Amino acid sequence: MTDYCRNIVNNQTANAPVTLISGATILSMDENVGNHERGDILVTGSTITAIGKDLNAEGAHVIDATNMIAMPGMVDSHRHAWEGQLRRINPNATCLDDYSNATHFSFAKYYRPADIYVGNLLTALGAIDAGITTMIDNSHNSRTAAHADAAVEALLDAGIRAIHASGAPVAGEWDRAHWPGNWQRLQEKYFKDNPEGLVSLGVMAQLEPELWAEARRLGLPIVTEFFGAEMASELKSLHQQGLLGPDNIFNHCTALPDEGWEILREAGVRVNVCPRSDSHYGIESGMFAIEAAQRHGINPGLSVDNETSYSTDMFMEMRVAFYLQRVMGMHKQHCCDSGHSLTTLPAAQLLKSATVDGATCAGLQDKVGSLTPGKQADLILINAADLNLYPNGNAFGTVVHATERSNIDTVMIGGRIVKQNGKVLGVDSERLRAAIDESREHLFAAAGYEPDIFAEKFLPLVQAN
Repeated sequence: MTDYCRNIVNNQTANAPVTLISGATILSMDENVGNHERGDILVTGSTITAIGKDLNAEGAHVIDATNMIAMPGMVDSHRHAWEGQLRRINPNATCLDDYSNATHFSFAKYYRPADIYVGNLLTALGAIDAGITTMIDNSHNSRTAAHADAAVEALLDAGIRAIHASGAPVAGEWDRAHWPGNWQRLQEKYFKDNPEGLVSLGVMAQLEPELWAEARRLGLPIVTEFFGAEMASELKSLHQQGLLGPDNIFNHCTALPDEGWEILREAGVRVNVCPRSDSHYGIESGMFAIEAAQRHGINPGLSVDNETSYSTDMFMEMRVAFYLQRVMGMHKQHCCDSGHSLTTLPAAQLLKSATVDGATCAGLQDKVGSLTPGKQADLILINAADLNLYPNGNAFGTVVHATERSNIDTVMIGGRIVKQNGKVLGVDSERLRAAIDESREHLFAAAGYEPDIFAEKFLPLVQAN
């Protein structure tokens, strides 16, 4: 790692032994715990130990959460974190090729390990700032072992809860000799002695049974970019061979026929959907697949996918999902079948998708996703007294339809406060910006790209190879 990547984040502050969050409006996302108009949350070390009214803990660090909404940290179940420094470089993309031209076929080939570190660190810190406490890092640019190390170290330094899914590059020259043996090397180097740490390991592979076999030998979850119309024909054979299972995580799942959904349900495949990505890039039908998934008994998580065209904002993800589903329901009702009942996604259901269902997609449902005694204290406090949120007429509506990143006062991960009073803690902003700027300058120069912050469209720099 180059010198400019060091000491950007200092997250070595100790957890308070006991923290009492007092007087919050609590959206627990746990049916047994319920919701509280005004209640308290007791955190001991890294764990939620009690939720209720008028809790008392001698000597506890008290957070006054009056006029705040407490809820679980959100889970982004599919993010290409290495692309962080390419934010909004391609805002008007209209197809998946536009995305690939602005990432895989141009800058990705010139990433150094330091660039991977900067991208992952920036993405992870941005996620924390936006109330995302858990992320599945789909790292499809692990060009060398050093690149993979840099990605993991950035996640560890950021203090986010994450699954690093190490994947092969899509284009350009890369060190094929370390593939897929790099998975076992990463496991032994970073995770063998700390299996309960915030960051764990997964793999990223397409419908490649030989790679899946190696992942399963190591006990690692398998992440796949799955496009239903294009890839559904392969599901039946995979299922018959017993090659699909609960360790599979499928992204997108667009335009998947009913028989494909039935196979995913039977096999226990975990699913996440992408409201903005699928429509922005016109992926297959362009419609995220939450309705089809739920119709077949699957409750998918939500995911941001990438930031090359839009924001890291899970609140916006929920809002886009809400309105797309309304539009599609009205279209079916009025244009296709007058007897069709309008399908809607209530705000509470969307928040469940962004928390509980995302945690299930990540395989972390026993640790995070809800405010439940015994689970890890991954939570956020939203300042409902802010001008854009007050008065709070409906807690779910306030969170899903009105909250912004700037309204997040506090973020806690594993009992550690990582954002407080609206600021992510321990970040040397000047050093971070310098690292980002140096990385961008290197990537742009190496790819022969002349940046234009007013450009209407990113132009391909090279031929795909």
